[in-house]
Amino acid sequence: MHASVDSSPHAPGPDPDRPLRLRRLVYLTEADEVTIGSPETDTYAVFPADGAELVRQLADGVTPREAAERYEAEHGESVDIADLIGVLAELDLLRPADGQDGAPEDGPARPVRWQRLGRAVFSRPALTGYALVTALAVAETIRVPALLPRVDNLFFSPSYTLVVLVLFFGQAPLLALHEAFHALAGRRLGLRSRLSVGHRLVHLVLETSLDGLVSVPRRQRYLPILAGMLADVLAIAVLTLAADVLRGVDAGVSRFCLAIAWATVLRLAWQGFFYLRTDLYVLLGTLLGCVDLHAAAGDVLRNAVRRFTGRPPVDLAVHHPADRRAARWYAWLMVVGYAFTLSMFAGVVLPTAYRLLRDVWLRLTGEASAAGRLDSLLLMLLTLAQTGAVVVLSVRERRAARAAVRTAAARSA
Repeated sequence: MHASVDSSPHAPGPDPDRPLRLRRLVYLTEADEVTIGSPETDTYAVFPADGAELVRQLADGVTPREAAERYEAEHGESVDIADLIGVLAELDLLRPADGQDGAPEDGPARPVRWQRLGRAVFSRPALTGYALVTALAVAETIRVPALLPRVDNLFFSPSYTLVVLVLFFGQAPLLALHEAFHALAGRRLGLRSRLSVGHRLVHLVLETSLDGLVSVPRRQRYLPILAGMLADVLAIAVLTLAADVLRGVDAGVSRFCLAIAWATVLRLAWQGFFYLRTDLYVLLGTLLGCVDLHAAAGDVLRNAVRRFTGRPPVDLAVHHPADRRAARWYAWLMVVGYAFTLSMFAGVVLPTAYRLLRDVWLRLTGEASAAGRLDSLLLMLLTLAQTGAVVVLSVRERRAARAAVRTAAARSA
């Protein structure tokens, strides 16, 4: 915020002698930085303390010229108030001139839907119940080793097409539950959420955006971050107990429950892939007060490779100080994540793929029944369809990124 500029009435932009119309803003002070944003637009940014004070004055009705004069009188230097107004406009924190944004300027904010349900789902009695169910499932698994998660649990049916379809559609409600827990944990705090479809490597995933999470105290962010994993653990526990109860009633349904539980265990293990932006990554970044730990740790690893190959290192000074401090050890945790991925690949993916490919090959080249051959062909088509969907999403994301770069370049030209 320390720059000498012209804030005269002839400068382009809003009239410096008229108050700005800002949206309803929230402020969160942490150390010497302040997060400012609006729940109306779910846009937030981190400002230095002096810049945040300027925004507060503008929001209170002080004209831009008067705010700049106050800043110069207090700090002994001028401020680029026009640049600050441009940042606020880019964040969509200024109300449209015609006032047709549909958001009321005064009065209480619109209540967030499902807030009461979120409070009930994460109340103390509910959390106590979740803990008891999980403990009971662990005790029963110890008593009955057949309930333990294992690769063979996936093959609950001789029809591999049925296995893939059931696992896909059977996981869909659990994926929705995972994201619903994230959303409800945020909505109980009055935060809005958005659900989108993305991909991780070659898998389609659902993603919940809780942009407003940065506007609440850090201690209140942990439950929304961990809520998805809580849902996964609870689902595994319930499915394990259901499989145990059904063992002597309906063995097929019992095996189905164990298959879904094993798939959920694999999804939970995904959180250990520290080189991805998983829930555990977000948790660590929040605990440590980081801005972009992933990028800083990636540069630390690049520098390790560059030192080995004799190339000049990447400049780490571009990263936030908290990111630089944590990246020194988190970079090696990313290496652990790669190692864990390789172990999962060797211990789970390869055995599963080998069994599927071997049986499909034998069915197509041997004397399998027509139903067996059809089942194998359908399995291949389903695999290609999922891969194609991931490719389409990747292409769309790259096109959107390129369009954003072109737009930014056009604006700066």
